[in-house]
Parts: sequence; structure tokens; C-alpha cells
Amino acid sequence: MSENKNVGDAVLSVPSAESPPPQKNQKQPKKRGFLAQKYHNATFATKNAIAGYLFISPFILGFLVFMFLPILESLRMVFSDVVPDMENSKYAMDFVGLENLRRVFFTDPEFNRLLTEELLKMVFTVPAIIVFSFFVALIINQKFKGRGFVRSVFFLPVILSAGVMLGLETSSALLNEYRDLIQESNALTSGITDVLEELLLSGGMMDDFLYYILQIVNQIYNIALTSGMQIIIFLSGLQTISPSMYEASKIEGATAWESFWKITFPMISSLILVNVVYSVIDYFVRSDNTVMTKVTNEISKMDYGFSSAMAWAYFLIVIVVVGILAGIISRRVYYYE
Repeated sequence: MSENKNVGDAVLSVPSAESPPPQKNQKQPKKRGFLAQKYHNATFATKNAIAGYLFISPFILGFLVFMFLPILESLRMVFSDVVPDMENSKYAMDFVGLENLRRVFFTDPEFNRLLTEELLKMVFTVPAIIVFSFFVALIINQKFKGRGFVRSVFFLPVILSAGVMLGLETSSALLNEYRDLIQESNALTSGITDVLEELLLSGGMMDDFLYYILQIVNQIYNIALTSGMQIIIFLSGLQTISPSMYEASKIEGATAWESFWKITFPMISSLILVNVVYSVIDYFVRSDNTVMTKVTNEISKMDYGFSSAMAWAYFLIVIVVVGILAGIISRRVYYYE
């Protein structure tokens, strides 16, 4: 018995071939710093937020370095009478209080009228842009040959709407000749269009709605030109919807129309809010906006106090409009995890 016990102890004392031999100088895991440890223990949402701030950090740095001080200086000009000194490339500011703002709203004969006109145009134009971009995004999200090429074509308006391209469009003699030819061809068909409008608007309760549709059709070029970014945003949102949701709804007997209103539209509603805010801001800062043109004209007259007051008043009005629209639409937005 004693011999068997000794043999068993010897067998048990033999190290296993599978277990690695003990190492004397085994390296210890490297200790993380305070920030690295915080990031490692952060939630997934916090890590996404940090990544987002890193992406926009170049803009934040550029804004602080190049734009923050000029914006503060223009805010000072709102409450001052600016006297430029062209010889020394300087200017002097005399505090006048709210006099410049009073000129903007109560003395100037054009600002209130132009602002009202642009607000009304925005109310009619932005819904058309949202509907058009959503419709196009639904089409190019389907599977068909040449889908990548079609998507790139619809993204061209984003490039064409850049300031350089707009300058080329207005200054190029060749483009001007093409524009004149297009206007001549449109003049040939304007008589038929006028007759059609008269027939459709001959009377009835649908006159206002039909008139709105006809105005949108007449502006389809401008709408398509300003819908490129909205189409891309809607398309990215449509591609995040899981195909299994449509498969499950199809198994349950839902039609394509029901799937659109029960799945597609609710899942994409958050991007409708994004596109509305983007479209409103883009409309108010376009180069052909009459209020922006007036502000630019006042700057060219070197009336810096009055033009700064007009620009800041316009900016605050736009912020209020965006806030109201965002508050109304956000109540109908569906967010999902």
C-alpha cells in the first residue's frame, strides 16, 4: 500500500504537459492612464459622443480662431455708429444704443417687406423640398442596375449649389447662352402652360392647392438643385432600417402601403426633423435670398453699424423660426434604440 501511495504521489507531482511552465519574469499588464481608464469604462453612447466631438473639433477650432472675435466685433457694431478711416485702415465706434435696430425695423422701408416675403416663400418651398427629397431617396434606395451612378447624379446639386459653381453659372458666357436658349424654348410653350393653368384654376375649392402645385412644378429646377444633401440624409436613414422588419410585416400580410406608414415613415421621422432644420437654414442663407442681398448692399455702402444690426436681427429671427419648427416637429418624431 505504501508503494502504491508513493507512486500515486509521484504521478500527481508531475506537471501537466498542457499547462505552461511557470515564468519568473512574466510581464504585468500595462496600467492605463486616467483618461484611458475613463474611456475604457464609458458606455457605448458616451464613446459615440466622444467620436462625434472629435470629428467636429476642426470646425470648433477654426471657429474659435478665425470667427469668434469677428462675430463679437460685429455684435459691438450693432450698438455703435461705425466711422471708417480708410487712410489708416481703421474705424472708430460711437455707442448709439438701439438706434441701429430702430432703423432696421421702423425706418428702413424694405427690410420688413423682404423678410415677410422670404418667410412666406420658405413656408411653401421647404415642404416641397422635403417631399421631393424623400420621394427620390425611396426610389434610389431600390435595387436596380446603375444605382450608384444615379445616386451620384442626384448628389451633383450639392456640388452645383456651391458658391464657385453659382459664380460660374452667372459669369460664364457659354452658360448664359444656354440659359437664353432655354428661356426661348420655354417662351414657346408658355402659352400652352397658361391655358392649362386657366383650365385648372377655373373655379372651385381646389384653386389654392392647385395653384401651389403649379408653383412647385414651375420651381422644380430650384427644388432639385437644393435637395441633394436632403436626399443623402434620407437615403442613409433608409439603409439603416433592418430588412427583417419588412419580411416580418410581409409574412403577417401587410401591404407595401401599410409597411411604408407603419415601418418606413416612423423609422425615418427623426431625419425629417434634421432635413427640415437644414432646409430652413439653407434657404435663409442662400445667395439669391433678397434679405441677404440687402445686407450685402448695405455693407458695400460702408454703413457697418446698420448692416450689422440688420444681419443680427435676421439671424435671431431665423433662430426663432427654426426653434418653433423643431419644437412642433419633434413632438411627432419617433426615436428608436
